[in-house]
Amino acid sequence: MAKILGVIFLCGLVLISASQPKEGDVLPEFQKLSQLRSLAFEFAGRVQDVKPEDLNLLDSRVPSQEDLLCLSDLAAFMTGLQSGQYWALKMLDAWGSIPSGLLTGNMYDLGQFDECLAIKKDTSQGRTIQGKYCFLSVSAAAALGVQTRMVGNFKTATCFPASCSASHMNAFVGQLVKQFLNTTFPSSVMSISESSCQTSESEPWDGLTIFMIVMLLVMGCLVALFTLWDYCLVKNQDDLPTIVKVFSARANSRALFRIVPVESNPNVIDCISGIRCLSLMWVMFSHQYILTLLSADINIFHFVSWAETPYASFILHGFYSVDSFFVLGGLLVAMIPLRMMDKTKGKLNVPLMYLHRLIRIVPLLAFAIVVYMKLMTLIAGGPLFSGGYSGKTVCENGWYWTLLFVNNYTTNMCIGPSWYLSLDMQMFILSPILLFSLYKWGKKAAAGIFVLILLLSVCLFTTIMVNGYSMILKQYTAGAIDNMYLATHNHARPWLVGFLFGYFLHYNKGRKFQVSWMAVWAGWILCLAMIFTSIFAMYPYAKWRAVPLSTFGEASYYTLTRLGWSMAICWVVFACMQGYGGLANSFLSSPLWQPLSRLSYSIFLFHMFIQEMNARNGRTNGYFSDYTIMRNFWSTLGFTCLFAYVMHILIEAPFGGLDLFLRPKPKSPNFIKQESQVDNGNSNLKETKITTPTSAA
Repeated sequence: MAKILGVIFLCGLVLISASQPKEGDVLPEFQKLSQLRSLAFEFAGRVQDVKPEDLNLLDSRVPSQEDLLCLSDLAAFMTGLQSGQYWALKMLDAWGSIPSGLLTGNMYDLGQFDECLAIKKDTSQGRTIQGKYCFLSVSAAAALGVQTRMVGNFKTATCFPASCSASHMNAFVGQLVKQFLNTTFPSSVMSISESSCQTSESEPWDGLTIFMIVMLLVMGCLVALFTLWDYCLVKNQDDLPTIVKVFSARANSRALFRIVPVESNPNVIDCISGIRCLSLMWVMFSHQYILTLLSADINIFHFVSWAETPYASFILHGFYSVDSFFVLGGLLVAMIPLRMMDKTKGKLNVPLMYLHRLIRIVPLLAFAIVVYMKLMTLIAGGPLFSGGYSGKTVCENGWYWTLLFVNNYTTNMCIGPSWYLSLDMQMFILSPILLFSLYKWGKKAAAGIFVLILLLSVCLFTTIMVNGYSMILKQYTAGAIDNMYLATHNHARPWLVGFLFGYFLHYNKGRKFQVSWMAVWAGWILCLAMIFTSIFAMYPYAKWRAVPLSTFGEASYYTLTRLGWSMAICWVVFACMQGYGGLANSFLSSPLWQPLSRLSYSIFLFHMFIQEMNARNGRTNGYFSDYTIMRNFWSTLGFTCLFAYVMHILIEAPFGGLDLFLRPKPKSPNFIKQESQVDNGNSNLKETKITTPTSAA
């Protein structure tokens, strides 16, 4: 879904830019649009004067039972208008008009959604007339017979009796237009789609919805039962039975919000929590802009000028936050198993290693798919909410690709950011080969991984050059995201850089590097230069009238900055570990990041759930601005953390706790602490991923 939204975001900005009219074309076209707007008010005033017998809705065919019900309700509607009945006036009052602000990109008049759906009128025939809210899609230029790119299609709200189908409504509107204008419009100009319609009647629960609700109830009861057991019967938390520890909300909350003093364990890299949380917030903030496309903003054309600002580069290149997670993921996958292999003399329980990862990831991911598909329509609704979750069809057709962790090579992106899970899992599956190679051959294997990184860099560069791919807005090419960004062979380098860095840290564990202050300053200057270059290097080419960047230039940019960004993150970790982090280390290693870091997997999976509900749940038009997005982001973060905490307590922690029954207890207390950190760190890392306008994940 996010992949599709990202493509729409990129292409939409290009089309918006192309639609900007010339100064001399505005006045005559705007005058004609003003005439169309006045037509809407004229229709509202004259519809009550139309008699049912004047309308030919059946096209001379034999009427069905549905036709007769619709005609009867329409007759009652118009009779009610003529006699001034309250319910009929409300049905007409719920209609929208031609949106104001067509020249700024306002394509919606949402009317009065709740007023329409609340209509219930009992008739003398013992039936009840209910309101049905639909969008009338109109091509303004085609309706006026003008050639203009100034505006595209707009949608305005309509309200009809629920017994009428979209074909009935189209015939009704067509007949009214024919009477008022003495002309007819084809469906390509003016039409109502059944998929845009909503009524107050909710769909019956299917088996999957019932399963989800029953599952939540069962897990809720188990959590409540064992929480009471923990609270009432356990006096010493050190003697807490394993089964209680797995399900108790008290025990899991205590572990979630536990604050571990910084540098209390030499095996823990404290700054990782800060890097993880900041990257996650960058992910969410970038997605907040993408999900704006699902709302009805009155100034969508503002995206054009916004995309040319330096600030927009921070959003459009937010995909580097994903590379940060890949670096951290590869680092931990190298460090922790190598540490274990030192203790077991080169042995590594690969099946248990895979099982541990699957237990941590799959249950919450599978439940997230069901939540997106079924829960969203149960707890939210609005004018733009017809059909529920935007990726529902994709989930229904290809949910298994997500659970098989191969959806980054398919078109079935059920939960948008889940492509990251697939890529990370694929690298994790291959990691034992790299781990055994490093343990056996050491630096020779590390040199081989370095060569592999160079070969993958050549692969990415060649892919861009041969296909002429571009991810710059004004010259974006189809297929760039699939082949440049989502494909594992073109996005594995940050993970491998982190893996190689993890081997370096393991090889030099306990060693204190003596680095001169000049080298430290040089390292930080180069690190910050790489970060700012990666984000802002494309800014001069973001302007719509700027000279396009050559394919060679863009291929060089994406190939080199992916490596440069990864090495910059490695430097941050190294400097913080060695005591050269200064303020950066104090900030990134703050214990306050730890609870959010442990909760980051749930936040990652459900933040777009909250964002989409907020974007599509509005009853009025919104306004696009950086401040509005920022305000919505903090609202999203709060609700997402709350929702993620509930999912963590009900699903993630209980299922993840089953791992306690499978793995042998480690001998060393320090090992126990480190494993606890890795469990939280890896499960958080495995999932954190970004989908920004350019990543379209």
